[in-house]
Amino acid sequence: MRTAVRQATFILLLALLPALATAVWHPRRPSWQSDEVTVSAARAWGDSVLWVDARPVADFTRAHIPGAVPLNEERWDEMLHGVLDQWDTTRKVVVYCSSLSCDASLDVANRLRQEENLSNVFVLEGGWESWQKENP
Repeated sequence: MRTAVRQATFILLLALLPALATAVWHPRRPSWQSDEVTVSAARAWGDSVLWVDARPVADFTRAHIPGAVPLNEERWDEMLHGVLDQWDTTRKVVVYCSSLSCDASLDVANRLRQEENLSNVFVLEGGWESWQKENP
């Protein structure tokens, strides 16, 4: 009987490993906690928005949302102070990357929430491309 219980426990734990791995390596907010915001909604927040550009530095240097600060995974430690210097509890952080298919903004937003304990962190729906469409 004990062997059967051990085997069942082992099989159950083995079945849970993929879900656990996904939660650890790809942390995302639950779908009921929307972390996306449209360009028009973010612009309506006015000066209370801190724009964070998660694209590579070369892309940021070429063009970015006015007032945005760069912060990406590759140079996190070097760039983080620039974000924290401009952030305060009254500001909403909107992170963007190049497009809908870019996960860099999600990764940066999650790190800001989890590692830096920032609140009101959002991801720009459609990224830089959506900004360009609404601001030609």
